[in-house]
Amino acid sequence: MALLNKLNFITGNKNKLAEVKAILGTVIDVENQAVDLPEIQGTIEDIAREKCRRAAEVVGGPVLTEDTALEFHALKGLPGPYIKSFLDALGHEGLNKLLDSFETRAAEAVCTFAFSSGPGSDPILFQGRTEGTIVRPRGPAKFGWDPIFEYQGKTYAEMDKEEKNRISHRYKALVKLQEWLAGRCP
Repeated sequence: MALLNKLNFITGNKNKLAEVKAILGTVIDVENQAVDLPEIQGTIEDIAREKCRRAAEVVGGPVLTEDTALEFHALKGLPGPYIKSFLDALGHEGLNKLLDSFETRAAEAVCTFAFSSGPGSDPILFQGRTEGTIVRPRGPAKFGWDPIFEYQGKTYAEMDKEEKNRISHRYKALVKLQEWLAGRCP
């Protein structure tokens, strides 16, 4: 199999790009391209596969896409892959209020990367999960729902980048991607 030394990461989110480059940057060259893709409804995995398929068609070559979900245990996995829309509509406090009448505030952050070698190629998924708790916002509100997701006493927003990049759902998914890439190299 040919050595893959460059990935075209499909994102317009500079924070996601920075995290991916920080985690993979010493192993593989990560470039990015913003492509406007329709968001489909479905499971985390269905959404990730379809997004990657469509991106490979638009770009006409290999792509890496990413989808993030935040699953509230009390809500049986919601908002899940629709967290961006929920956050836009409700904000950090509104997301907290969704859980106020429940006994548990447990949540799971989920990151799913999908890789396609090009148009017509079935995407391969790499998923990472981190268990945590939904809390009132703490730390800078610079990156999505980071101020309300607490892991071992700190919200993602309260962690420095290096600390977050060692434990996050995104890191765990990228480790799986790295292992797969390493297995492809002679």
